[in-house]
This record gives sequence, C-alpha cells and structure tokens, in this order.
Amino acid sequence: MYEGKTFLAVIPARGGSKRLPGKNIADLGGKPLIAWTIEAAKSCKYIDKVIVSTDDSFISSIAKDFGAETPFVRPRELSTDQASSVDVVNHAINFYSSKNQAYDYNVLLQPTSPFRTGRHIKEAIELLNNDKVDGVISVCPVDHSPLWSNTLPDDLSMDNFLKAEIMGKRSQDLPAYYRINGAIYINNVERLINEKTFFFTDLMKAYIMERIVSIDIDESMDLTLARCIIANARNI
Repeated sequence: MYEGKTFLAVIPARGGSKRLPGKNIADLGGKPLIAWTIEAAKSCKYIDKVIVSTDDSFISSIAKDFGAETPFVRPRELSTDQASSVDVVNHAINFYSSKNQAYDYNVLLQPTSPFRTGRHIKEAIELLNNDKVDGVISVCPVDHSPLWSNTLPDDLSMDNFLKAEIMGKRSQDLPAYYRINGAIYINNVERLINEKTFFFTDLMKAYIMERIVSIDIDESMDLTLARCIIANARNI
C-alpha cells in the first residue's frame, strides 16, 4: 500500500513460447528468468500482492518457490498467442473481485524484463502518486533515432530516404526519442476494466529507464545478451 492506495502486481507467464521455448524459466544468472521479476516485485514495499498468472504447472511451482502466489490456473482461451495482456490482467482482477478483494491499481510486470528492479517499480508508483495520474508506463531511449530510418522501395533507391531538415545533422543534434520497453505498466483498475487498454488517452505519464536495464527477452539473442551483461558484471 502507498498513500492509502493498494497495488496488485500481476506477472503473466504462460507455458507456450514459439520463438524461445521455455523462456520464462530459462536460466539467467543461476535462477529462472521469472524469478528476477518476482524478486523485484516482492522487494517493492508498495506492492500488496504478487501473483503469477500461468497455465503451466511447472511455472506455477517455480513461482511459488520464489514467493509469488498462483491462485488460479489461467484459462486456456487466455493462454494462446492471440490472448491479450489486458484480458489476462482483467481476469486476475475479476478473480479477486469475486472474492471481495479490490485493488486500486494493477502493476503488470512481464517476466521478460529481468533487469527491472524493485527500485524502478517504487519510483514508477511514486511518479503515479506525485503527478496524480491514472497510469504510468516505462520507456527507455531508442538505440537509434527513427529520423534516420525509412522504408525502401523494391529497387532499393535511397532518393528522399532522409528528410531535408535532418540532412547533415549529427545524431546528438536530433531530438530525443523513447520507446516502450515493456517493463512496467501501472493502471487504475477501474479504468483498466472499463477501457480495456493500458494506454489511457489522458492522465498518463512515462517512467524513463536506462537502456541497459530495459532488455526484453523475446528470442535467444536477447537471452544471450542478458547473460553477457551478468557475466561481465555490468551495473544493472
């Protein structure tokens, strides 16, 4: 609880993964990938409950070993490639509502963001409270400015590839761009249920994270990079 408001942390971790099979329990630094997120959530004193939403009994067992609750088996229809994260979160919220347990805010923490820590979650919640908004989403600086990007025609011509106003400019002279990094989504529960989106049209703020802690493990190359960072003792 923080400033009289309650926070439910939902960690979605289905068993199936086509691009990186078993990614949620893949070894990273001597522990399952999902353990990093569970430990981050549990280390944030503002979080009232940490749950893992999964359809997989092995993931459920590991989640419990690291201190998360797995109060239900995620329904089959919410465990496919097509199932949306919003529906998964709303299922968890409705589960607790049916037991007369209500929360003011949901905190979605994807297990594929292992370097997001309890400090990041704490700061994002404080941003939510201090700026009096209904939602916070984490972002990080983009690796390369999108102003240096464009589509290519079939003949690969680069005519007009760059806009005239950025020709000759150095990358450091271009405006800063950010991308959603997938690490933290905090939403007012009532609005989340009614609007069925993490991206409210108003009263939203961005929480900026560094690129090195914004790794999102979606394929084997991402996992290799995360392991390299740990092996080289980078400060994360």
